[in-house]
Amino acid sequence: MFKKFKDKLKGEDHSESQHKQEKQHQGPSYQQSNLQSNNPFHPSNYTAPPPWQDQTGSHNITPNEKFQPPQGAPPSYAGASSSSGYAPPPGPPPSKDMPQQPPPSWEPPPYHDWTVIPDTSLLPPPPSIGYDTSPTANATEEDGARADQWCQMNPLWPPQNLTPPMHGAIQNGQLAMLKPPTLTGDVFPMQQAGHWKCRTQTQCRDSALLTNLPMYSVFWDSPLNTHRPKTVYFELKVLGIGSDGYSFSEADAGIAVGFVAPPYPTFRLPGWQRGSLGVHGDDGRKYVNDTFGGVDFTTAFQPGETVGIGMTFSLPREPPSYEQSQMGKVMDIDVFFTRNGQREKGWDGNDELDERSEGGTMGLRGECDLFPAVGVFGGVDFEVFFHPSQWLYRPF
Repeated sequence: MFKKFKDKLKGEDHSESQHKQEKQHQGPSYQQSNLQSNNPFHPSNYTAPPPWQDQTGSHNITPNEKFQPPQGAPPSYAGASSSSGYAPPPGPPPSKDMPQQPPPSWEPPPYHDWTVIPDTSLLPPPPSIGYDTSPTANATEEDGARADQWCQMNPLWPPQNLTPPMHGAIQNGQLAMLKPPTLTGDVFPMQQAGHWKCRTQTQCRDSALLTNLPMYSVFWDSPLNTHRPKTVYFELKVLGIGSDGYSFSEADAGIAVGFVAPPYPTFRLPGWQRGSLGVHGDDGRKYVNDTFGGVDFTTAFQPGETVGIGMTFSLPREPPSYEQSQMGKVMDIDVFFTRNGQREKGWDGNDELDERSEGGTMGLRGECDLFPAVGVFGGVDFEVFFHPSQWLYRPF
């Protein structure tokens, strides 16, 4: 009996070990199925009927049949069969308050050419495009190179603090014209203060006649100090030009009017070097620090005409931007030219210049004292007026 009980135990151990080997042979799938059967919350153990079972709990297919999807595409699919007869409505159903609207048009908007600018008045003025040479130029390249070297060796002067008597003499037009070394001719005062006459010879080279005192003083006249605008102006009457006294045919003579910031090479006409501007009567062009051919501006001066040039400095109507301040714009500057008592043309003293104008308008922005200047070459005859009572034009 003990032997039978022992054999029975061996048989159970053998069957148990065989059962373990079968489980290991089946692998993770057996363990997963066993876990699913023991987990009441697994989706396989939910009590809800599957989607293919009706509400009564009966199946539409037998266990031996395979599930088949419904024929045809769903109604919302664009490629659905036309046999379904489904078509989306063209829009929302009409109502009493809002009638049915026609479907929107998908035509593209009309083409707009964005390269066309209808209004250019708000755009900044373009820089002046000058000429490489003047048709009446008589200066040589050697003279230009010598003037550039002279300006490099003689930088612009800082503003000078004039005494009250000096400033009073300027206000009364009591300015004297100085004869430059290169001028061949005569410069002499007339009876009335501020009235001068000049007559040059045919062989006179390029020369600039300056005054003994500045007409614009930074300390006395700058609107940044006085909070008032300041206008400087003078006139010149042309009496004769050229070898025969009244000829421009060979352009062997000429006159220019302008302003310069000191020091200035007096063997050059105003407007040719830094810190200077001028209107030249031989070619009718304006020059602002332009050693080349200038920019078209007016017509040539004729004998018997009275021409004038002036500058008005005033506080800016609009505060300058940072870029403008970096370029030196701190005031509004109006440069104007008159002929026979009438204002003819002018330009903004802050206008951008051509790339050839090295330094731009440096010296002409109200930061330096400014002197009236008259440029001549060849045989000319003219009178200059510095007192306001002698002017044909009334700038004040």
